[in-house]
Amino acid sequence: MSSSETMTPGANDFDVAICGAGPVGQALALLLVRRGMDGKRIALIDAKGIDQAMQDSRSIALSFGSRQLLAGAGAWPANASHIATEIHQVHVSRRGHFGRTLIDCREYDLPALGYVVRYGKLVQPLHKALQNTSVAVMRPAQVLAINESKDAVTLNLGDGSSLTASIVVQAEGGTFDTQAEKSRRHDYQQTAIVSHVTTSLPLPQRAFERFTEQGPLALLPQEDGYALVWCVRPDTAEKLLALDDAAFTQALQAAFGQRLGDILTASKRFSFPLGLNAQAQATARTVTIGNAAQTLHPVAGQGLNLGLRDAAVLATLLTETPLAAATAGASAAILQQFLTQRDSDRGSSIRLTDSMARVFAGSADGSPIQALLGAGLGALDLFKPAKKILAEQLMFGWR
Repeated sequence: MSSSETMTPGANDFDVAICGAGPVGQALALLLVRRGMDGKRIALIDAKGIDQAMQDSRSIALSFGSRQLLAGAGAWPANASHIATEIHQVHVSRRGHFGRTLIDCREYDLPALGYVVRYGKLVQPLHKALQNTSVAVMRPAQVLAINESKDAVTLNLGDGSSLTASIVVQAEGGTFDTQAEKSRRHDYQQTAIVSHVTTSLPLPQRAFERFTEQGPLALLPQEDGYALVWCVRPDTAEKLLALDDAAFTQALQAAFGQRLGDILTASKRFSFPLGLNAQAQATARTVTIGNAAQTLHPVAGQGLNLGLRDAAVLATLLTETPLAAATAGASAAILQQFLTQRDSDRGSSIRLTDSMARVFAGSADGSPIQALLGAGLGALDLFKPAKKILAEQLMFGWR
């Protein structure tokens, strides 16, 4: 907030303060403005500077529905090919067993099922769109404490300053291993290894989800190759991470097979633990969304997409009522309505990812339940209505 900005005596500094300026927090701020809220009444706070965020090279899978939401927020370029790789098909199979399905965007009259984009490149158009608003972006700025009273929420910042807001949205969740325990929590005892790989026979715009005995292995088309997300047990991850490039690509080849020819190269590998940590939370004047509300297994690539849908629903509800004069009871009613409207989509996404993750994390290699999943994959191509339901869940969530 500019030091020269004057405030109405007794009024809160902002109607909405958003803690966390990742894609979900940024999208929420933009959607609030698009739906009529004065940007000067919105604060967006993040501990990371924008330059640091733009240098983040993590790969993210965006659904087609998320692309629509970002476009609605004014943060999806008309020609996005320079930041995102389209996914036209998703091939789902089980390694070494019968059972596969192919989901194709042409079956649903869509230009793409989804997109693969690096985190930093996704942040750029969001940041550019925010620069064309009057939203008070505060970064780097650390929130040290959040104190809620009847009429306001006070945020104490790391530089010694403070601000007040009618509603505070927590949109910064962190990773599973750094989060406080929520009401629904499960450690899958799996580790995700991420890298960028190239192959001798790439198939443009086709993504692969390959179920192995230890967990899903995803190869997502990106730039000159594929973004790899390989979920294995922690002891296996430790061994894989200790391998040199040649030995790692050989191990990946054995796990994935020859559908893309030879695996030629693999970039530096990174890893993170996998778990479910979810709880729909709201008080009279605070609410959590995105990764702060639900951290999921990446098996179906739903985490960020679910968070963006949170942002879209919350933006609509927060702009239907003047927040500056909202009593604690009125704001509590808005936030409870948000939880109610998001319950079905959140619940179905959590159940989908949790059940698929548990099949591999909690079952012996080659167990009957793993075989049942493989048979189910094969049946999807035969039973089109079930395949359509799965595809729509992945692209748009439960609506």
